[in-house]
Amino acid sequence: MVVAVDIIEKPILRDPILIEGLPGIGFVANIASLHLITELKAKRFAQIIASTFQDFAVTTQDGSIRSPINELYYVKCDDGCRDLIIWYGNTQALTTGGQYELCGKVLKLVQELGCNYVISIGGFKKDEAQPVPGIYSTATDLDTMKTVLDLGTKVMIGNVFGIAGISIGLAKLYDMKGFSLLVDTPGMNPDVNAARYALLTLFKFLNLEVKLDNLEQTGDEIKRMLETFGLIRSISEEKKKEEQQLRWFI
Repeated sequence: MVVAVDIIEKPILRDPILIEGLPGIGFVANIASLHLITELKAKRFAQIIASTFQDFAVTTQDGSIRSPINELYYVKCDDGCRDLIIWYGNTQALTTGGQYELCGKVLKLVQELGCNYVISIGGFKKDEAQPVPGIYSTATDLDTMKTVLDLGTKVMIGNVFGIAGISIGLAKLYDMKGFSLLVDTPGMNPDVNAARYALLTLFKFLNLEVKLDNLEQTGDEIKRMLETFGLIRSISEEKKKEEQQLRWFI
C-alpha cells in the first residue's frame, strides 16, 4: 500500500490541535471542517493520496479532473488560542489496513509540527432527525473525557468506525490526547443541523467565535461534491447495502 504526501509548506505552529473532518455519516465532519477552512481562511499545506482511495477520477464541465484526495490546512489563531490543523478530504481509505496507514501517516506528520491533541468529528446514526441532536463522545483518557463531558456531551457506548474512531485510538498510542464528537443524524444526506451542533461544541472547547451564517452554503457545496463522486446517489439507490456503503464514512 502507498500513502504519498506532498508537502506544499511546513508551517511553524503554536501547540496546534488537529481537527479531523473526512466524509462520514451525515457528512457532519466534512461540512464542519470545510466551514472552518472557509471562515478562518485556512491555508493548505499538504496533499495526501493513497492506493486505498477510490480507483477513479471525475472530470468537471470545464474539462479539469478531480481525484480522491485528503488535504491538511492550518490556521494561526490570535489571542493566545492554540493554532489549528484541519484534515479535510473527499474520501476515506476503503480498507482496514488503508485506514490505519492513512491515519498513522497524518498523525506522524502533525506530531512533527508540534501537535499533541486530536479532535475527530462524525455522525451517530439515528432513524429520525432531531431539532436539537444529541452529541456523544469518547476520549483517549479519563481526564480528557471529563473535559468533553463538561461541554454537554454524553458518553458514546458502542463502536466508532472509520477515521473518527481510529484517529482517537491511534492518538493514544502516539502519546497524544483527544476526543471525538459524534452527533445524531439520519445519515443519508449532508446534515447541516448536525454539523452546526458539532461546531458549537467545538467552539466552546476552543474558545473560538466563528460565524455560522453561511453554514447552509457550505452544506450545499459538500452536496455538490458528493453528487460529483456519485456518493449520494449510490447510497440512496442501495439502501440494503447502506451499512457497507457507509462503513468508511463515519
